Amino acid sequence: MIRRRAVRWGIFVAVGLALAACGRFAYERREAWRSELESRCMSSGAVQMSRYVQRTNAINGPGGCGMDYPLRVAAQSHGAVSYSRPQTLACQMVPTVDRWIDNAVQPAAQRWLGATVVEVKAGSFACRGMVGGSRARMSEHAYGNALDVFAFVLNNGQTVVVRQDWRGDTREAGFLREVFIRACDHFTTVLGPGYNTFHYDHFHLDLARHDARWTRRVCRPRPETIQLPQLVPPTAGFGWGFGRQDNPIR
Repeated sequence: MIRRRAVRWGIFVAVGLALAACGRFAYERREAWRSELESRCMSSGAVQMSRYVQRTNAINGPGGCGMDYPLRVAAQSHGAVSYSRPQTLACQMVPTVDRWIDNAVQPAAQRWLGATVVEVKAGSFACRGMVGGSRARMSEHAYGNALDVFAFVLNNGQTVVVRQDWRGDTREAGFLREVFIRACDHFTTVLGPGYNTFHYDHFHLDLARHDARWTRRVCRPRPETIQLPQLVPPTAGFGWGFGRQDNPIR
């Protein structure tokens, strides 16, 4: 009898917490800058519809969750790098991911591994709150404004996995650390292994607005604390370049 009451009480508490969370997010509203950024991106021609990138219906969920112009993205870099499954992203994320792949990921793959990346294992849109955040608020994933990268598949058949290859003095670790550091040149938020327990197995990349001028970047762990293995020396001009991208739309 006592056990049955305990179970019922546990269910009651769980349901109550879930309803409270729903109620909290229901009062949130999508900030105006998100719609403005999407609209500017779509009208700029920065993203061209193709067999790899297709527009879908607007998404409107609780707490402002969703996008005005969601894009179903099967591949980046004009189809050269596919996703393990299609991602739902806001317009501004697509050209930004393209630049990161073309200018950072592919050169690093050649330098460290003598190969090219042909597929990214990732996750994107999810109408949910932040995981591990100090304040309960909607995640950038809820607006299609974030991408979680778990692994890279190379053209030689090798898969480099963040969870197992980040640590150590291997070429794989060098590749992952370089593309993480270089991501800080392209995204306003970059989180990965060593930041907290919620990011031990992936890179979180987003275009959150941290200040009105788009100049503040959040990169954790900090690039200066990340050591690259000495198997292959970094090329000249390799650096962080914080603040060079004042606006995610170019």
